[in-house]
Amino acid sequence: MRFTQLIIVVALVCTGCKQLQQSQSTQVHHYEPNHESLAKHKAAPEWLADAKLGMYFHWGPYSVPAYGSAWYPSHMYMKGGPINKWHEEHFGPIEEFGYEKFIPMFTATHFDPEEWADLFQKTGAKFAGPVAEHHDGFAMWDSKINPWNAASMGPKRDILGELFQSLEKRNIKTLATFHHARNGQRNANTPEHWGKNGYNSHYPYHPDLPTATKDPMLRKLFGNFETIDEFNTYWLDQVNEVVKKYHPDLIWYDSWLNLIPEKTRLEMVSTYFNNGVKNGQQVVICRKQDDLPLDYSIEDIEQGGRKDIYPTTWMTDITLGESRWMYVEGHKYKSADLVIRNMIDVWSKNGVVLLNVSPRADGVINQEQRDVLKQIGNWLQINGEAVYGSRPHTIFGYGPAQSEDGSHGGQSSKIQYTADDVRFTVSKNKKAMYVFFLGKPKVGKRIEMRAIGGYHRNIPPSPIKNVTLLGSSAKVKWEHTTESFFLTIPDVRLDDLANVFKFELE
Repeated sequence: MRFTQLIIVVALVCTGCKQLQQSQSTQVHHYEPNHESLAKHKAAPEWLADAKLGMYFHWGPYSVPAYGSAWYPSHMYMKGGPINKWHEEHFGPIEEFGYEKFIPMFTATHFDPEEWADLFQKTGAKFAGPVAEHHDGFAMWDSKINPWNAASMGPKRDILGELFQSLEKRNIKTLATFHHARNGQRNANTPEHWGKNGYNSHYPYHPDLPTATKDPMLRKLFGNFETIDEFNTYWLDQVNEVVKKYHPDLIWYDSWLNLIPEKTRLEMVSTYFNNGVKNGQQVVICRKQDDLPLDYSIEDIEQGGRKDIYPTTWMTDITLGESRWMYVEGHKYKSADLVIRNMIDVWSKNGVVLLNVSPRADGVINQEQRDVLKQIGNWLQINGEAVYGSRPHTIFGYGPAQSEDGSHGGQSSKIQYTADDVRFTVSKNKKAMYVFFLGKPKVGKRIEMRAIGGYHRNIPPSPIKNVTLLGSSAKVKWEHTTESFFLTIPDVRLDDLANVFKFELE
């Protein structure tokens, strides 16, 4: 072999080795349906820790009566109960006017995905999407699996698909939430469960109720399958359909996921993770109960918070309604100050907020909710740098109002914080620390913050260079002594909702 040929061969071999090494270094994990494989997935990617605020909405045929709660489909079949009586007074006997009769009335006439995406963006949401399927068994996407879907009846539009397109145009991550694990009628055909809503299904079962129908299509709406194994397959097929067709960045599960067999849950997770790999996404699964390991999922606390900083990213879902998730005629809404202050507490403890709005059946998000969302958006326009991309300080803050560790069902998200309650965040690069007053402190007041002053272990990450009030050009007086830290509230117009001071660090 000539010397030049040898050089070429060696070069080709080296190139091949290098390409092999590169291929091996960039090889993507293929997820198998077992815990060991799935645990290699990072539960909370950087984008979620940065996002801080998402939005979703409870909207479906249950929005038509606009009465009671999102449990209307269940309660209307409870003979003699208050919702059943109201239903029969307004719509007639359940045997003649069942839940399926609401579907043609669910028109979504004014649903405008572009306008909704704009609204969510202006509010400050970094991810958003619909309740893909609630307990009622009605799918909000164009489904080939579930005949009871928004593209085939009611609105006759692909609500989830249209909204996802509008969100993606704005670089907003997409979310689909699934609540339909409650839909399956478990042990419904045994006499000991007759007449009991109990824990067998969202829909109560009794041989004399319409929910015991033998109609093959209606049975799918009521989750009334021949066997629970059939329902479990139906449950999984619907999730997989949304995953493979629409590629949500985050899927979120309501309660009763624990009643889906573990094998089925593992298949769901591996399919979702592999679909994310295929599409170059850093996907997230959020659970509400102890039914998926936190090795590869994150925890949600309904309407709740935490007592202290949590070591990993977590979530709380809260609703703008005083207590309701769907649109209820005449229902009151939380005020912007209440919502923002409670969100700040969550953010200071490594949490993310998922905020629910309640559209009317015709697709209108009413002005009362829009007013609150506008205030939230305006506040974040000024103070967003203290929120997005931030991380907790060594302590979350201090003050007289304290939250407790919530659980499913929630510790209330209606704690009355005041300007005496202070919360902290720091920027990812640790070049800034942010101090939130959860209210409007008194102008001219010299406030001592011993918790972050002196030589205390919770001092800022590095020495303070300057202090400013976000949204103001006023000079802020401050003093960092060997004993404490002092901040004087400047004589400027302060925000009624919450005020944020920025510590510029060395």
